[in-house]
Amino acid sequence: MTSITQSATDVNATVGASVTTATPSANVPENKHHADWRGWKFLWPFAAVFMFVFIIPIIYAIYISFFQHKMIGGNQFVGFANYVRLFHDPLFWSSVGRVALFTVIQVPIMLLLAALMALALDSMKLHGMKFFRISTFLPYAVPAVVSTLIWAFMYGTKYGLVGSLNSWLGTHINVLSPDVLLAAIGNINTWEYTGYNMLIFYSALSTIPHSLYEAASIDGASEWQIVKSIKLPELSGSLAITVIFSIIGSFQLFNEPSIMQNMVPGNVITTYYTPNMYAYNLSFSGNQSNYAAALAIVMAIITMAIAYAVQLRSMKDQMK
Repeated sequence: MTSITQSATDVNATVGASVTTATPSANVPENKHHADWRGWKFLWPFAAVFMFVFIIPIIYAIYISFFQHKMIGGNQFVGFANYVRLFHDPLFWSSVGRVALFTVIQVPIMLLLAALMALALDSMKLHGMKFFRISTFLPYAVPAVVSTLIWAFMYGTKYGLVGSLNSWLGTHINVLSPDVLLAAIGNINTWEYTGYNMLIFYSALSTIPHSLYEAASIDGASEWQIVKSIKLPELSGSLAITVIFSIIGSFQLFNEPSIMQNMVPGNVITTYYTPNMYAYNLSFSGNQSNYAAALAIVMAIITMAIAYAVQLRSMKDQMK
């Protein structure tokens, strides 16, 4: 009995010593979390390229926009003189109004076609869906320069499709006339980017579970009711993205009119037909790079303001 008691006492003493030893001393410093910079090592190549290709050119453009090239004395600081001149430049506002009109008409038509094509694909009732999806996206893979050249030759009244139709039908259709030239350019853009926007809409519709469609059908919902109550609300988020991208692309319109400038008879496409063309010609033909930089900065601010307003409107609609 005495040995058992002695053993229990030894065990208790050993356990107590272990607990005392395991308890950290107040004088021992605690391990602090150190920042892990390994992620930045993977990020720095992109950050360096982004800095030199995007950030530094913007800063330089803002810098030179406050200067003006003088015949005597070279570049001189003029403050906001270039911006004041720009706001009183009728050629600039003419080009802005032209691309604004282009955006208001072309973007809704393009996005409507893209949404209808996405709904048709999602209905699973089309024959040859893979071919239809690839063929509608294929124009986006064609470079803009090639697309513009193809359509410009088709628009020609002395050659191409329009010229052949005029000779066969005895008509005098001129797609390159000043009255309809902007619509002709819009047709090229619509052909190029409808398939791209269609894939964005189709990706959004693909996230809807088909069990939801089956439940709606069991409840007696028609195909139009399913589209109206289930599919169209699902497109609201992707619609905001496509609208923002389309607005930015429309305000940057440059390739199509600049390529068609030498193919259109007369002086229909002027050097200030779009803001980007105006900035390009000011910088490289008119030796007014400072003024062109101010124009580019103002156009960037206008585009960002419109895109931000669309984003805010979309966020408010989604929160309702």
